[in-house]
Amino acid sequence: MTRTAWRRVARLALTSAVLALFTACATGPTANPSDPLEPMNRSIDRFNTAVDEAALKPLATAYKNHTPDPVRTGVRNFFANLGDVWSALNNVLQLKPRQALETTARVAVNTVFGLLGVIDVASDMNLDRNKEDLGQTLGYWGMPPGPYLVLPLLGPSTLRDAGGTAVELTVGDPINQISDPWAYGGVFGLRLLDRRASYLQAGDMLNEVALDKYTFTRQVWLQKRRSDVYDGDPPDEPELPDNRQPPPAKPANKP
Repeated sequence: MTRTAWRRVARLALTSAVLALFTACATGPTANPSDPLEPMNRSIDRFNTAVDEAALKPLATAYKNHTPDPVRTGVRNFFANLGDVWSALNNVLQLKPRQALETTARVAVNTVFGLLGVIDVASDMNLDRNKEDLGQTLGYWGMPPGPYLVLPLLGPSTLRDAGGTAVELTVGDPINQISDPWAYGGVFGLRLLDRRASYLQAGDMLNEVALDKYTFTRQVWLQKRRSDVYDGDPPDEPELPDNRQPPPAKPANKP
């Protein structure tokens, strides 16, 4: 698949989810106010699960089982270093000068002395990774998350974060600078495999403990995302009518 085709797939996934947001029939009250599009989201989640079980998970399992640990660590470090470039910019946009300088220093040290990030030299120098993305930046400046969305192939998100992901995929991703389509597809595919391999154990545990995997994933993801936006110290959420305890039952009339 060419570089242009990969971009079209990403844009199609995001566009279809956003269009569905405005065309889905969700007019009545729902069990969860943050997920008014739950029927549509569950359908997309089933599609993602089918793709994962048929292709992504087997490939990621083979990658993990047959690739030496040092190689996989180097691959993970390389892509994390690329991600730090985007994080540095978002730290600037969030007016966090210390984190921005620290993350920029990480990129410089790992790129120059760590073989383009394959070796994580910066962590040994106590230069912490300050991971930020555009969705967090928009949340920092007060944009509400909007409804919960499950994006085709990309998984859990919100309306705000879906917009941030679209910008990241088309503008903020350093691998977009690769001009050769075969090289671009190879790097893109390797990053996808590495990312999926890192969630193999978590996915198996989720299948074991969750009675409803969709609901559990939604709850955990939204809580983590809220924590990320507020740097681990989110304010208390206001009580919604749906969260109130039901009134006590009236005692039965005695004969």
